[in-house]
Amino acid sequence: MADSARWVDWDADQVAAHFRVNPSVGLSEEEAQTRFEQAGHNQLSEGKKTSLIGLFVDQFKDFMVLVLLAATLISGLLGEYTDAIAIIAIVLLNAVLGFVQEMRAEKSLAALKKLSAPTARVLRGGTWVRVEAAKLVPGDIVHVESGDRIPADLRFLQTESLYVEESALTGESVPVDKSSVRLSRADVPLGDRKNMGYMGTMVVRGSGIGVVVHTGMDTEMGRIAHLLESTETMETPLQRRLEQLGKVLIVVALFLTAVVVVTGILHGHDAYKMFLAGVSLAVAAIPEGLPAIVTIALALGVQRMIKQKAIVRKLPSVETLGCATVICSDKTGTLTQNKMTVTRLWADGKLIEVSGSGYAPEGSFTHQGREMNPTGNEPLRRLLEISVLCNNAALICEKEKGKLLTKKETVWKIDGDPTEGALLVAAAKAGFQPESLTREWKRVKEYPFDSERKMMSVLVEKRDGKQVLYTKGAPDLLLAKCTYIVYKGKATPLTDALRREVLKMNDELAGMALRNLAFAYRELSGKADAHQDLSVERQLTFVGLAGMIDPPRDEVKAAIRICQQAQIKTVMITGDHQATAEAIARELGIKRAGGLTVSGQELYKMSDEEFQKKVNQIDVYARVSPEHKLRIVKALQKEGHVVAMTGDGVNDAPAIKAADIGIAMGITGTDVSKEASSLVLADDNFATIVSAIEEGRSIYDNIRKFISYLLASNVGEILVMFLAMLAGLPLPLVPIQILWVNLVTDGLPAMALGVDPAEENTMNRPPRNSRESIFARGVGWKIITRGLLIGLCSLTAFWVTYSEFPDDLVKAQTVAFATLVFAQLIYVFDCRSTGTIFQRTPFDNIPLVLAVISSALLLLVVVYYPPLQTVFHTVSLGLREWILVIVTSTLPVLVAGLLDHIRPAKMKRALTGERWS
Repeated sequence: MADSARWVDWDADQVAAHFRVNPSVGLSEEEAQTRFEQAGHNQLSEGKKTSLIGLFVDQFKDFMVLVLLAATLISGLLGEYTDAIAIIAIVLLNAVLGFVQEMRAEKSLAALKKLSAPTARVLRGGTWVRVEAAKLVPGDIVHVESGDRIPADLRFLQTESLYVEESALTGESVPVDKSSVRLSRADVPLGDRKNMGYMGTMVVRGSGIGVVVHTGMDTEMGRIAHLLESTETMETPLQRRLEQLGKVLIVVALFLTAVVVVTGILHGHDAYKMFLAGVSLAVAAIPEGLPAIVTIALALGVQRMIKQKAIVRKLPSVETLGCATVICSDKTGTLTQNKMTVTRLWADGKLIEVSGSGYAPEGSFTHQGREMNPTGNEPLRRLLEISVLCNNAALICEKEKGKLLTKKETVWKIDGDPTEGALLVAAAKAGFQPESLTREWKRVKEYPFDSERKMMSVLVEKRDGKQVLYTKGAPDLLLAKCTYIVYKGKATPLTDALRREVLKMNDELAGMALRNLAFAYRELSGKADAHQDLSVERQLTFVGLAGMIDPPRDEVKAAIRICQQAQIKTVMITGDHQATAEAIARELGIKRAGGLTVSGQELYKMSDEEFQKKVNQIDVYARVSPEHKLRIVKALQKEGHVVAMTGDGVNDAPAIKAADIGIAMGITGTDVSKEASSLVLADDNFATIVSAIEEGRSIYDNIRKFISYLLASNVGEILVMFLAMLAGLPLPLVPIQILWVNLVTDGLPAMALGVDPAEENTMNRPPRNSRESIFARGVGWKIITRGLLIGLCSLTAFWVTYSEFPDDLVKAQTVAFATLVFAQLIYVFDCRSTGTIFQRTPFDNIPLVLAVISSALLLLVVVYYPPLQTVFHTVSLGLREWILVIVTSTLPVLVAGLLDHIRPAKMKRALTGERWS
């Protein structure tokens, strides 16, 4: 176990020496592997997992299965060996199916956990690399920064304004200021060990470098592992409701089974046979496979979401996705490409359009619809020259194996600030290359950008000794430092009229959703040492403006249109200026006619009551801080909305956690935001959220489909026996047939329904009410009507055959058995649609078609294969009997379709999923 106190009064050099590591180089890969083999994985031990054998044995712990096994034992003792063997075989097959289902679900969830495994930035062999946190070893040099979860116990070697939130360990909610300074003594409380960082705690500010002193169960977290071990079960609210439903069904099934048994005995049937039939009926009637099928449906849906770049961290969020009524989305990188692109230049009094998107240096310059040569216009040439020289970014053409990719495959990237990168791309479109300009001009001094000046300057010198100050920055602030302007080909005094013209153009460009930068220069005399302070940034000559935009993602507009069809409101939340935010929102279709835009300043001034009244009308929040997001989430939830909230920063975490569906960015998101989220976007793309919502709706629909199928089938099985006993008829089904239906006819098609493709109207209907019953919107009606009709039609087929052949009970039972099976197999296609069976082609779901064909073929084998005829108490059927089977098994969906057609309009709307009250 951990003893981190021993490191606190050691110098950083002593700690590094103890672990035989050079802090500037780190461990070699070979040494790290050796230590990993000794120390093992850097993770807390998990609870004891059930072995495969234990998982298989668990399949026999169900009460009804135990009763069935007891009945089988009695059957064997009474000499009914064929029945006993057949029932055991079916129980074993049922156990194997359940085992496979649970094992598949476990594998799906394990794969999901692996995808969301945390990583750490580690120095290995002199190079900073990112590795799985589980692979860290004692002696590794680790870098942590704001938003990171500390991956192991560290002794800090360097810190920079480092604050760590350690409430998980100490209960102290205030972040702790960390340093690398040794403490005077070792026996200090855990919360006062300022030079230590502990596994599982969160960096909320600054950065630091530390050496790993403990990993895994040797960490302080290992000492209190029982507090942090994951005890969360992946049980959804839906599964809890189904568990409650199952208990009700058990009571109902046992009651009806008891009635069937007692009634049968009173009518003179053998008590043992009635008992065995009753137990078999109870086993068939109770849908014990529901939880497993739900888990598999959710897990398979999660895997499909992963392929669409949406990583689900918490299974309940899959269910919640279908209820989402509002998506609150960041703009940059989520709604937009996160690739700043210069689209407008204003120089020499001319507004010039620049074509091309992204970072590829391909595009043209046009003025009033005519293409122009940018190098032939002196003011424009000067503006682009400043763009390159007053710039610290680099435009990189990606290469593969030392060879330039083909033009179509070439990938251009920016190393540095995206805004500066956009300027480099614009200059490259005009033919200006940094290499040639830096050969001509030598950078003498840089005056870096800061938040107060909002500008950057560089002092450059030509070979002839001529010095020029090039400056770029915020238009209003830079313009205030200018006394001249390049206008109509020459530098002229900056008059008030020209100043107003520049500001007017700046406003026009901002109204186009462009982010603007201004450019200026000053020709200097004297040497560089005469211009050491910022006073050099004066008496500048204004050159022009560059308007750039982070363009919307191509697929987002269509995704927002889908949201509108699905009655899901999209709200944009951004730190950008109001004009920029509104322009992007209008282009994407987020801003509605009459919709409001609220700035962070306005939001700050609003009382909670005022904000609550307006929240449904607001489409865009501009210039807001992440702290405002929590207030927005709570206000929307008060209005009854189910809110999906995106975020990537540490300060976004409270809003992400408070939202019904917290969504973190996989690329730009911090570990804190990912930890708080229930969904992570691997591509940071808004369209992925919409795909996830559609998948969530489809998964929930599929769960409702197989619940409808299983319960209606079970109702049919119970009713055919129940009604026969009430009517004083012989048993229409023998126990082995009931169990066979439960295993083959119910199991295979139900599994195939779990992967049914989404219906076309999935995103054309409103979100479902999060509090609705599983039987809402027609499912309850379907279960009752179809179950009743399946039972009646199966009993009718039995009665007709038995009336014609009173001495051949086995034939009548075979007809009832076949009718029940085929009625269920036909009904499964009825379950696929919220409307009638004819609204969807069966070939949309090939696994379902194959499952139905397999079940039908297995029935034919049972009916016609002599050895199995003895086991399942069947006889071969002729054409006449098959006509009766086909007619009676088809009647339930036909009659039910007619009943659906004549139902009141309100009930029809409920079935088709239109807006409910």
